[in-house]
Amino acid sequence: MSERSWLQRTVLWGLAWIERYRYLKFGIVGASGTVVNLVVLYLGHEYLFNAIEASYKKPYLSLALAITLATINNFTWNRLWTWSDRVRTLEAQEPQPISLHVLGMEFGQYVTASAFGSALQYVLTLLLSGSMDYRLANIVAIVAASVSNFLANDRWTFKRHKD
Repeated sequence: MSERSWLQRTVLWGLAWIERYRYLKFGIVGASGTVVNLVVLYLGHEYLFNAIEASYKKPYLSLALAITLATINNFTWNRLWTWSDRVRTLEAQEPQPISLHVLGMEFGQYVTASAFGSALQYVLTLLLSGSMDYRLANIVAIVAASVSNFLANDRWTFKRHKD
């Protein structure tokens, strides 16, 4: 019993520690987006777009779809968890529940802020896939793009609002 309480305390302490560090939360969300990205990239390149992409061996359409779905995944989880404190502050200033218009505007800002990172990921993946497996190339490109995505979204999409 005491071992279980110790384990529970350790897990809760670890979760509280992660909660304090926004970049770690961003990284965890990014890891989930990487899984989405890789699964969609693989399924698209090997099955969905195979007839189109097989002739030139580059995952052009699959990569675009993978980046799009991973961006939607990351926006959702970053809004709900990584920057939830800032979203709640903004929503508290609004008299009514958040509208689809506001949500659409936020998503537009997120996509715009992430555009440089997405373009960097796309180009690096295509360049690197000539010398390594396209999945490994994609992971390298995602890591390279993550820093710019964090900074752009932290300072613009989910920026601190003055009280």
